[in-house]
Amino acid sequence: MLKILIIAGARPNFMKIAPIIRALSNAAHIEHKIVHTGQHYDAAMSQNFFDELGIPEPHYNLEVGSGSHAQQTANIMTRFEEVCIAEKPGIVMVVGDVNSTVACGLVAKKLHVELAHVEAGLRSNDRSMPEEINRLVTDSISDYLFVTEKNGIENLKKEGHSAETIHFVGHVMIDNLFYQLKQLASAPPAIGKELKSKLGKRYAACTLHRPSNVDNRENLTLLLATLAHLSKTMPIVFPCHPRTLSRIKEFGLMNLCSEWKPGDTINNSLILTAPLGYMDFLYLWKDAAC
Repeated sequence: MLKILIIAGARPNFMKIAPIIRALSNAAHIEHKIVHTGQHYDAAMSQNFFDELGIPEPHYNLEVGSGSHAQQTANIMTRFEEVCIAEKPGIVMVVGDVNSTVACGLVAKKLHVELAHVEAGLRSNDRSMPEEINRLVTDSISDYLFVTEKNGIENLKKEGHSAETIHFVGHVMIDNLFYQLKQLASAPPAIGKELKSKLGKRYAACTLHRPSNVDNRENLTLLLATLAHLSKTMPIVFPCHPRTLSRIKEFGLMNLCSEWKPGDTINNSLILTAPLGYMDFLYLWKDAAC
């Protein structure tokens, strides 16, 4: 029997592994185990996603938490190596482009375990982005490159990957979206429903979290000022990543927006909320004007 270790660390990873796990559940010849690195480690950022997506409890939680890129990557590698040695998998499967992706990929190959990368071949061609470095490194050592869109095939071929290793499979995020929309139709989530009723029929939905956008005072000031200006046309609801909210307060930009909690009225057109569960955000996003 083939054993696969499936790696998830950040919220986008959870959505990507959900349809894969549903498919593998029907494969009698494959044993799969979930390894949660703990890159997103609080309940608001991870556990509710597992619950809503119907993902079983991880077999392992490495609980690495936050830190610099080097600290986080090193901690994941050290803890995942122990799991890999104990489990002796045939394949390690990583998704996306976060630190968990590259860290677990490196461990697998150092232990001579085959590596599969879901969402391979995506390129921004901006090497100042940490995600771009993670993509390039992970693809360079992967045995199976699962590609979501056709530009990814061309990127990988240009980088010297053989056609036999590249598999055009479509987008697991879209697979998951269609699955969750069916769940949403039968049970609208409470927070999303309350927010939508207070926003009215025409509103926008927004998120910001990339370091280049939120860790630079000048960039974040310009972005928030622009959003505040646009919010005079229609309300903008902004589920706010903890790091983004910290930067907004640090840079003195709270005057451009207001925080909202369930039960509050809406007094400002640029409305910050805590991170939302996938179903709450999907309920808002599906009917947003933009």
